Amino acid sequence: MKSTGIVRKIDSLGRFVIPIELRNVMDISSTDAIEIFTDDDKIILKKYQPACIFCGNADNITYFKGKLICKDCLAELKND
Repeated sequence: MKSTGIVRKIDSLGRFVIPIELRNVMDISSTDAIEIFTDDDKIILKKYQPACIFCGNADNITYFKGKLICKDCLAELKND
C-alpha cells in the first residue's frame, strides 16, 4: 500500500471528501459508485465495476434473470 500523505477529517454524518487529485488519478467521477471493503483494521475504497457473478470478469457483461453474467459464462450455461 502506498501512502499519499493526505489526511481528511470525518464530519458529524460520517462523510469525508476524496481529494480531486486522487479522483483524477483513479478516474473517479462524481457519478461513479464506490465499493467499500475491510481488511482487518483497514477500509479499502474501490471504484465499483460490475462483474460476472460466476467468474468475476467485467467485460461483455449482460443481465440474465436479474444477475450480471458475462457472455462466456452465459454461453457455457446454454451448453449445459
